[in-house]
Amino acid sequence: MSTPVIFIHGLWLHATSWTAWTDLFQEAGYTPSAPGWPGDGATVEESRANPDAIAGHGIDDVVEHYAKIINGLPERPILIGHSFGGMIAQKLLGLDLAAAAVAIDAAQIKGVLPVPLTALRSALPVFRNPANRNRAVSLTEEQFRYAFGNAVSEEESAELYRRWSIPAPGKPLFEAAAANFDPHSPAKVATGNEARGPLLLITGGRDHTVPEAVTLSTLKQYRHSSAVTDFHEFPDRAHSLTIDGGWREVADFTLAWLARQSL
Repeated sequence: MSTPVIFIHGLWLHATSWTAWTDLFQEAGYTPSAPGWPGDGATVEESRANPDAIAGHGIDDVVEHYAKIINGLPERPILIGHSFGGMIAQKLLGLDLAAAAVAIDAAQIKGVLPVPLTALRSALPVFRNPANRNRAVSLTEEQFRYAFGNAVSEEESAELYRRWSIPAPGKPLFEAAAANFDPHSPAKVATGNEARGPLLLITGGRDHTVPEAVTLSTLKQYRHSSAVTDFHEFPDRAHSLTIDGGWREVADFTLAWLARQSL
């Protein structure tokens, strides 16, 4: 039986944005799937048409959603998450619900202190109105260009926006922003777990939404665990690195890392 792999999307991207990855991992002998978040429609169009179903879901809701999916599998899966999906993957790994995790440009977990100005600007469409905590918020094409597509051409960024962008719940961003002031924050990860599977943290060196400083600070949170925690930077890539024309380089590196872990 082949190893299951679950792909977890982040804010503003639909689960079908992982299609090229799931096809590649299928060819490589895995059993991949890319379930959406709670409230997501089956397609980009359905998600855009019903933002109220997406609104109001926080980090704990998403973790519980994926935990239920995992509990229905014959064995613990490998988790591959992007942005907030990377945070969710780390939380599930820390709970021993996964064999390994790859967190790509992962949102900041509790304990991460750097808040670069580019990250604040990327999140401004949500933070500019406190009522957005309980709403679903969409990005404009210009906002998507800054937050995701700044390392690709304007034309490619616009195409990625048209193909994959959906409304996102504001609640996870507010929860992550308050994490270091909340002892029971849902953004807390069991970084000291020494029995967990291996973790790979990937960062894009030109990422505005999750700058390299955030990922390096995340890496530091794992310093008290002897479990495998690896880091890799793609210097010229931004937050769109899983969906833009260079996605295969990131996917191939991920497959090679999994092979080195005998997974």
